[in-house]
Formats: sequence, structure tokens, C-alpha cells
Amino acid sequence: MSAALSLSTMFAPFRVKSFRFQFPADLATSWGIEMENLVLGWYILVETGSVLLLSLFWALQYLGTLLAPLFGMAGDRIGHRAILCTMRIVYVALALTMTALATSGALRPLHVFLIATASGLIRPSDQTMRNALIAETIPLHGLMPAMGISRTTQDSARIAGSLIGAGVFAVFGMAVVYVVISLFYVCGFLSTLGVGGRRAPRETALPSLWHDLVDGLSYVWDTPVSLAAIWLALLVNLTAFPLTGGLLPYVAREVYHIDQTGLGTLVASFALGSLIGSIAVSFAGRALRPARMMIVFALAWYACLLAFAEMPAPASGRVALVLAGMAQALSLVPMSVLLLHSAGERYRGRVMGVRTLAIYGVPPGLLAAGVLIDRIGFAATVSVYCLVGSALTVFIALRWREALWPLSAPANARSAG
Repeated sequence: MSAALSLSTMFAPFRVKSFRFQFPADLATSWGIEMENLVLGWYILVETGSVLLLSLFWALQYLGTLLAPLFGMAGDRIGHRAILCTMRIVYVALALTMTALATSGALRPLHVFLIATASGLIRPSDQTMRNALIAETIPLHGLMPAMGISRTTQDSARIAGSLIGAGVFAVFGMAVVYVVISLFYVCGFLSTLGVGGRRAPRETALPSLWHDLVDGLSYVWDTPVSLAAIWLALLVNLTAFPLTGGLLPYVAREVYHIDQTGLGTLVASFALGSLIGSIAVSFAGRALRPARMMIVFALAWYACLLAFAEMPAPASGRVALVLAGMAQALSLVPMSVLLLHSAGERYRGRVMGVRTLAIYGVPPGLLAAGVLIDRIGFAATVSVYCLVGSALTVFIALRWREALWPLSAPANARSAG
């Protein structure tokens, strides 16, 4: 009876027509993104042989993080669906450009960096628009299950997208894999056209836009729960995500001495753990304590990454990555729910835009890791990142203890999910 009720809660978001369109739209887009990231990261490493250039490529993927609050404000004003559709048609155009370059044999690392710069200006805001649309179209009591289900689009994409992308790339080459990537982006755009959402009035005066930006930042600064969550988001993006994202091609090639297919299995292992964690969040739904989960599983994430750095072989490394992926999802999904719930309709887009701004921790984290790996090695770099990250996570938990830890705190109310 209880299991059946949990399953009913988990799949309740699909009763909403908009979500039935958004889920496949986000899934197809995520598959394209994950295939593209893996293929281009491997291409840069093989063509240049430089871990620093690999780190630079990944850093460019987050270039537009600084623009995320503006995307959030634009979504609040003219509708998040309209912004998301515009972004996804740009993905199609960039992928078709890469397809043409690869097919003609003209593709060079410089082209990859230019395309990465263009996509990096808008891609970081994709998740902001997804989350805001879910919050607009799903009733509040179903927000936690919906966010967990939505997260599976990314996690499953990292599993299947990375494996399929690596396999197609290894067998057929860059041109064919980019045709597949382009098709995923086209499907994502067409499905996004069916998504619902609030149609906001068009008020685009520049002074008001500036006021909205300041208003959103002020709201986060004056709300202890939101401020603590944003600081934690910045921290994990600086010290945790680089280790299981942009640096995995280096780990595959230089630490484990495996090819691009082996790299795909590493990416898929982390994603499998994240998928399990996301499903667990969806299944448990409103029984969770968001703020406590956010803190506890951030610490568990760092512990798993420390273990990963010491694993001597790909097989044991994959196990550590599965556990790290689970901890990551169990920390970040409750964080997103916490921010969306506390922001309300008025600040939703702006707060998620500020949340996306925290992703800007990834580029300096990647670049610093690239330098440190050349100097002290991969395992030592991971240890430094995880120990610093764990210490600062504890500091955040203590600094905002009254808002984050008591069971009676609004941030831990089960009704918040």
C-alpha cells in the first residue's frame, strides 16, 4: 500500500499536460548536450594533448553563467517557455554548424573553442528555465517528485548519451555523431513548443530590468536559507563538479589508460548513481527534510570523491563514481526544491538565475585543477579540493544552523516538498 502510494506520488507530475511535453523535451536536449560534451572533450584532449586546454574547453561551457540572472529576469517578464524555445533553436544551429565542419573535414580545435564559447553563453541557463517551468506548471505539493523526475533527464542522458556518443564516435567518427546530436536537439526544440507556462506581460524597460536584478540579489542576500544554499552551490561547483566533469577525459586517458569508450563508462557510472539518487528523491517525495539532506549528502559527496581518487583501476573507480553520483543528487535536488519553494512566484526566475550564477565556480575550479594536476598530480589535487570543500560545507552548516538544521525550521518542513 505504502509502495503503491509512493509510486503514485512519483509519477503524479505526468498527469500535467505541460510536464508530458517538457520531460521528453528536456530528455532529448540533455542527450544532445551530454554526447556533445563527451565527444568534444575527448577531441580536444587527443588533438592538443593538454589537460590545461581541456580545462579551458570545459570552462568555456560555463561562460554564460554570469548572464543567468538576466535569463531568469527575462523569463519572469516574457515567459520561461519563450526563452527556453529560443535557447534550444540556437543549440540546433550550432550543432548543424559543427556537423558541416566535421563532414567537410575542416574541423579544427579552434572551431571547437569558438562553438564552445557561443554555446557557453546560453547553456548554463537551460536548467534555470527548466526548473522555473516546472514550478509554474506543477502544484506545490508535487514539486519534490517533479524535480526528482526532471533530474532523471540529465542523469539518464549522462548514462545513455555518453555511452552512445562514445560508441558512435569510435566507430563512425565526428561527422556521424554530430548528425545524431543535431537530431536530438531538433527533437528537444519541437517538444518544447508543447510546454505550457505562465505568459507574463511584456515590460522591458531597462531601468526596471536593473531593478529586477538588484531586487533578486537582495532577496537572496536577505533570506538566510537561500543565501546558505547559494553559497553551498558555489562551493560544490568550485570543488566537486570539476572532478567528475571536465577532468574525466584526463582520468580516462592518463590515469586509467582507457579509450573514449572507457571514458563513456566513467561518465555513465557517475550518472547512474545520480539517476538512482534522483529516483530516490522522487519516490520519497514529501517525506524528506530538504535542508538537512542538502548538507549531509554534500559531505558524503566529498567523501566519495576522496575514495575515487585512490581507486587503482577503472572497475573500482566506477563504483566510487556511482556512490558519488548518488550523494550529489541527494544533495542538489533538495537544494533546488528549497530555493523554488522559498522564492515563490514573484522571485522564482530571479532566484534560480542567481542559483545558476553559482555554476560559475566550475571554470576557476577547472582551471586551477589543471594547473595543480601538472604540479602535484591528480590524487593530491582531489584531496585538496575535497578537504577544503568539506571544511567549508561544515562552516556553512554552522553559520546558518538555525535556518538549516532544526527539524522545526521551515527549510526542513516535509510540506516543503
